Amino acid sequence: MVKRAKLRKTLKEEQPRRDKVDISGAAEFFKGIAMRHPLRSDLVFVCIGTDRSTGDSLGPWVGTLLQEQGWPSVIGTLERPCDANHYEEAVAGIPSGRTVIAIDACLGGVNSPSRYLVAHGPLLPGRAAGLRLTPVGHYSLGCIVGPMSVKPYRSLQQASLFQVMGMAREIAETIREAWNQFPAEVAGQSRFDGKDAIS
Repeated sequence: MVKRAKLRKTLKEEQPRRDKVDISGAAEFFKGIAMRHPLRSDLVFVCIGTDRSTGDSLGPWVGTLLQEQGWPSVIGTLERPCDANHYEEAVAGIPSGRTVIAIDACLGGVNSPSRYLVAHGPLLPGRAAGLRLTPVGHYSLGCIVGPMSVKPYRSLQQASLFQVMGMAREIAETIREAWNQFPAEVAGQSRFDGKDAIS
């Protein structure tokens, strides 16, 4: 019990302020990012998780949908997940100067439509499970896929696949709509000229 309390205290101290919102709040969050960073090829989406756990597959599902939309730099898909084994290498390979948006599944209160945690700051992936992975993201989105538990892996495994896929589609669609507010000739231009694309 003391160990879990210490972990919660550490997480609270290190985690940037995160606001709990519903999907419309997440949409406003992404629209705000798009206003500040309209150039698609300046962005990198880091979609964290694995295809071997129902709840933790949310990140790779989002990454796959974004890749299908044509986003040039997406790390973490169902085909090539950004899981704990590949995470550090993937994050270290992000070109400098890019704006990074991190997306990951998390656990928390599920009896509310506000299932998203948005922050102008990095994600701390794996902390609830005791992992100490490098923080990532100028902006971040946590998606609550199951209840907090003393056995987080079990909660992630028991998450509803139907719900996870529905949330992934919602997120990918809000991202698409946020950047669709700009003409293609504006959103498609970049100081990187299409180089250093990540997949």
